[in-house]
This record gives sequence, structure tokens and C-alpha cells, in this order.
Amino acid sequence: MKTFKAALASLALIAAGPLTAQDFSHEIADGPVPWNDKPFDAGEDRFMFAIHGDLTGGERPDVFEIAMAQINLLRPEFVINVGDLIEGGEVDRAQYLKQWDEYDRRVDTLRAPIFYVGGNHDLTNMLSKEIWAERLGPSYYHFLYKDVLFLVLDAEDNTPDRIAEISAARAEAVEIYKTEGREAFAKTEYNQMPERSSGTIGAEQAAYFRDVIATHANVRWTFVIVHKTVWERADESAFASIEAALSGRNYTVFNGHEHYYAYRQRHGQDHIQLATTSGEQFPDLGLSEDHVTFVTVSGEEVDIANLMLAGIRDRTGHIPLEGDDVCFATAECGENE
Repeated sequence: MKTFKAALASLALIAAGPLTAQDFSHEIADGPVPWNDKPFDAGEDRFMFAIHGDLTGGERPDVFEIAMAQINLLRPEFVINVGDLIEGGEVDRAQYLKQWDEYDRRVDTLRAPIFYVGGNHDLTNMLSKEIWAERLGPSYYHFLYKDVLFLVLDAEDNTPDRIAEISAARAEAVEIYKTEGREAFAKTEYNQMPERSSGTIGAEQAAYFRDVIATHANVRWTFVIVHKTVWERADESAFASIEAALSGRNYTVFNGHEHYYAYRQRHGQDHIQLATTSGEQFPDLGLSEDHVTFVTVSGEEVDIANLMLAGIRDRTGHIPLEGDDVCFATAECGENE
């Protein structure tokens, strides 16, 4: 006859949602068992997704390919990002297409699907916006997965006239950055524009997301993915209206753009800024290292883990794609010196 503890373990296994007694079996008939009575951490409502950070501003070789191989080792159900997927800039159509073909080729090595998010490098000017629409459709959208809502925002939602002004100022500033460095760049007209740091959410986009949020009022969790910290713009009202619509529910916001990691709370909700996944690093600003973020949703709980690329190794004990000697933190290997 089984002891009370063994019986309790059996009940726990049966109560663990879809992981029934048929999924786990043993041949210990009587007495204690060499495991505790915790239910298996599994369930139909449990899933994991990965997020990768910025590639741009001077992508470093080999890093992104290694990151894709490492993500495959960890088997998320899907992958998303925080934008700045191509270098972009003031280039012609052929160069844009070449850059997108290269990004698509590299993410095609993933075993899971990837969702695209636009950053300022991807949506620099009207030509880049046209190419995005041709290849990828809308620059802002939403989707549902296992009763969890994902809102993908476009922080480059400016009028055509303003896009032309920003694009011209950006082109001049980029040349100054290349020839005179970061200090000179910081003084440029472009760097003083509010769109440079915090971006823009238009009224039509805000109305779209308010409607989506109202339609999906009872989801388990909501994730907001946006390239820039639009909430930091002075007198911003469009994103504020999205925040107001989100009030009263659990949500998490992810952004990129600044190339260093930052954790904040706003309205009692986590706001997480990813660092890089091969983009240029700025260790003087904060934690600026290559990483991927893994998010696990289980029931009404969310766990977030940041995995540094330097620590993800395969079964042989090595970083995939012969990456043992690749630099993932320029502050440690001196690449920015």
C-alpha cells in the first residue's frame, strides 16, 4: 500500500494540467519516493518566446549568426525583436533590398517563426517605409498567442514632411559621427530632435491599439514591443492614451534603441530596454553587452531571463559556430578602444 506522501505525489501529478499520470510513470509500489510532490512545470497555457536586440550602428561580425544558433538550442516557440534590424540610412532601393535579404537569410536559420518590429534604421525615410510595406505589410500590428496579447508599435510614425526633415538631419549627423565622433554627434540638430530619442506614435495608430485593447479585455497578459521610449517624449498624448487603455491589466513593455540594458517600472509595470544582439555597444552608458531575452508565460505569471551570448554553449561546451573567441562585450575585449 502506498504511503500518504506517495499518494500525494500521484495526486499532484494528476493535478498538473495536461501532464497526466500517463505522461509520467514509475515502478515504486510502496514506501517513499525519491522526488518531491511538486507538480511538473508544464501546461497547455505555458510557452516561451525569445527577443533579440539591436543589430545596427556598426554591426559586429559573426555575433548575430551565433545568437540565432543559440536561440535554436533553447527552443522558444517564437522569436520577436525590438527593431533596428538593418543598417538602413540614406541608401537606394537596391541597397535596402540587399540588406533585408541578408537579414531574412540569417533569421531563416531559426527553427521558430520570427515577428518583425520596425526601428529608426528600418523606417528611416519614405523609401524605407515603402519597402517595409511591400515586404512585410503594416509597420504596427497585434497578434494573440495562447490568450496572450502582443502589441507591436511603430515609433517612427511621422508625417511625410516631418520624415523628410528628420531624414535630412539624420544624414548630416551620421557623417559628423563618422568623422568627428559621438561628442560632435550629440550637438547635431538631429540629436536634439525629440524623434531621435523617443520617437512618435500617431493618432491613427493610437486609436488602432485602443480598439485592440478594448476588444481583448480578458487576456492573460499583454506585451508591448516598441523600438523607442515613446513615453519619455514631452507632452506626448498618443502613447499616453494607449497606457490609459492598458490600465487595470498586467502588461510588460520591451524596447531597444539605446544599446544598453535598463529596467524601469512605470505605472507599476515592467519596462525593459534590451541592449544589443551584435549592434554597436556603449559600455559607458550602462550594461551594454550582447544578449537575448527569454520570456516564459505560465498561467497568469511571467518570468523574464536575460541570457548573455558569452554564456550560451552547446553540448560540446563551446559557443556555436566556433564562437569561443568572438567578442560579446566590447568593454571586456577592448573593441571600442
